[in-house]
Amino acid sequence: MALHNLPLVYACSGCSSVAQAANRLAVGLDRAGKAEMSCISGVGGGVRALVKTARSGRPILALDGCALACVKACLATAGVTADIHLVLNQLGARKRYHADCTDDEMTASAALVDEAITTLQGRINAAGHVPASALTLDD
Repeated sequence: MALHNLPLVYACSGCSSVAQAANRLAVGLDRAGKAEMSCISGVGGGVRALVKTARSGRPILALDGCALACVKACLATAGVTADIHLVLNQLGARKRYHADCTDDEMTASAALVDEAITTLQGRINAAGHVPASALTLDD
């Protein structure tokens, strides 16, 4: 499947257990071909090509680790709101420093993330296409 026919996923990659879990889950979606992971720090930093991708109209899943919601805030700086925003420590994963999430926390979070990405892919499939604005010269 062409990347522009996939939802976008942005993830926190901070230092806590839930931040790193969000990043691992997003990387997993990207590597499995279920979503295209893009760079949230580039969006927050105003990198033109990455802001253009965020504003393309493709469905977006934002994965934040905690209530600081850095992914949501970075998207907002570009005038973008995620279609689905999940906060892992509000979904049962505990925020820890110098440690990882437990296997049970990762399994439960992965199930919710998979459900969210399936919902977004369903929207793309139902529309039969992604918005023309989502297609760039690089496609």
